[in-house]
Amino acid sequence: MTVQLLKGNVAIAEAAVRAGLEAYFGYPITPQTELLEHLSGRMVELGRVFVQAESEVAAINMVYGAACTGVRAMTSSSSPGVSLMQEGLSYIAASEVPCVVVDMMRGGPGLGNIQPSQADYFQVTRSAGHGDYHPIVLAPASVQEAIDLTFLAFDLADKYRHVVLLVGDGLIGQMMEPAEMPEMRPIRPRPDWAITGARGRSKHVITSINLTAEENEAANRRIQARLAVIRAHEQRSVEHYIEGARVLVIGFGTAGRVAQSAVKMAREAGIPVGLFRPVTLWPFPEDRLRALVDDGVEAIVVVEMNAGQMLEDVRLVVGREMPIALHSRLGGAVPLPEDILKDIVTVAQKLGLAGPETVR
Repeated sequence: MTVQLLKGNVAIAEAAVRAGLEAYFGYPITPQTELLEHLSGRMVELGRVFVQAESEVAAINMVYGAACTGVRAMTSSSSPGVSLMQEGLSYIAASEVPCVVVDMMRGGPGLGNIQPSQADYFQVTRSAGHGDYHPIVLAPASVQEAIDLTFLAFDLADKYRHVVLLVGDGLIGQMMEPAEMPEMRPIRPRPDWAITGARGRSKHVITSINLTAEENEAANRRIQARLAVIRAHEQRSVEHYIEGARVLVIGFGTAGRVAQSAVKMAREAGIPVGLFRPVTLWPFPEDRLRALVDDGVEAIVVVEMNAGQMLEDVRLVVGREMPIALHSRLGGAVPLPEDILKDIVTVAQKLGLAGPETVR
C-alpha cells in the first residue's frame, strides 16, 4: 500500500469501492457531496450501479431493494437527508438485510448549517427509525480511520445482516490527510438468503411486515438476540495517555481528536488525565469504560459538538455518583484544545490533582 494525500469524503468512497460496493444510490448534500461525486465516476468505470436518486427517500428505498438481492449496497447523506431516510432504514432493519449508510453530520436542528457537528448522536444511535432496534454506528477521527472503518462497516453489515452507519462531520469529510488505501477486494458471492430467482429451489421471502402479534414478536425477539451478540462482541474504543489516569476525557470523532491535544498538554503539566475515544457509538464501549473507572478514574470530562447527547450513555455506565463536566459546542462550532484544557484543570483542581498555578 502507498501513502497518499486523500480527502475524507473521497477516501470513504474509494474504500467502499475496494470493499466490494456493487450498488450506490444517493442524493447530493453538503458536506458529503464529494463522496457521491467520486462514486459517479468510479462505479460506472467498474460496471457497477450508481444512481443519483430524486431524493433521499428514494435513495434509501433503492438501497433496500438492492440489498435484498444480496449485493453490497450503500447510500450517503447528511443530517436532514438522514432524517428523511428513517422510514426506509426501519424497513431494512426489519427485513434483516445488510446495508451501509454514511452520515456526514451538520449543525442542526432543521436545515442548520454545513459546519462540523455531532448533533445526530441520538438520531443514529437510538434507533435510526421506528421500532425496537439499534444500528451499528462507527465514528472515525481521521481519514485513515474512515477508510478502515468503511471496510469494517461492510463486513459487520454482512456478518449480522444489519444496518451499519459510518458517522463523521464536515471536518472528517473535507480535510486532507496522508492515508493508505487497501487493495481492491473481489466481489463476494451472493449470500444464500438473497432474492436471486427461485428456479429449482424454494422461494426466499424478505419482508418487514408480520401481521400477527405472535409473528411480529418472534421477529423482534430474533433481532434483539442479534443485538445482544453485537453488544457483546463489537464494542470498540481507542485510548491515549491512559496509564495512571484519574481524570478521563471522553469524546468521539472530531471532538475526541481535538481533546487528544488537550490531554497531551494536561499530561505535560503533570495532571494524571487520559483520553477514551469511543469508535462504536452503538454498541457503546461500556465494558472498557467500566473497567477504566474501576481502575481509579475519579472524574470525567465529556467533550461533544452537541448539547451532551453521548453524556447520557456515559452516565448510564459510570452511575450518578461520578463527577462529570461537559465541554459542549453547538451549531457547528469546534472546541479548541486550550478551552478543553481549562475544564480538565478545573476538574483536577477539585480533586487536588492540580494546583492553582498548574496551567496559565
